[in-house]
Amino acid sequence: MPSAEDRIVVHPRVLATIASLAALSVPGVARLRSRRLAFPLRLLWPMAGRAVRLRVDDHAVFVDLHLILNAGYSLLEVSRKVQEAVARTIEEMTDMRVLQVNVHIEGVRSATYS
Repeated sequence: MPSAEDRIVVHPRVLATIASLAALSVPGVARLRSRRLAFPLRLLWPMAGRAVRLRVDDHAVFVDLHLILNAGYSLLEVSRKVQEAVARTIEEMTDMRVLQVNVHIEGVRSATYS
């Protein structure tokens, strides 16, 4: 039985993985957008090129997602579903509050026909 002194620490990379998998599970999301930065910039600003950025303040999570969506879907509807899925999944898996999920649509992948 856990005591009052026990605590569980969830690494931010785990939270980022949960957020990215939850976002990718939403119909209409094609992929995460990640930019490759030149070598010196990566050292100075390591979070700049990442598709999932998050901040944790006192058991509250703030998430920024950079996504590429599929054509033919409502951008607003997909964005709202991503926000709901990410918040719900993080809260269920970690028991941490999600106060903000910002969705940045970086592009739309066009449909390919064969």
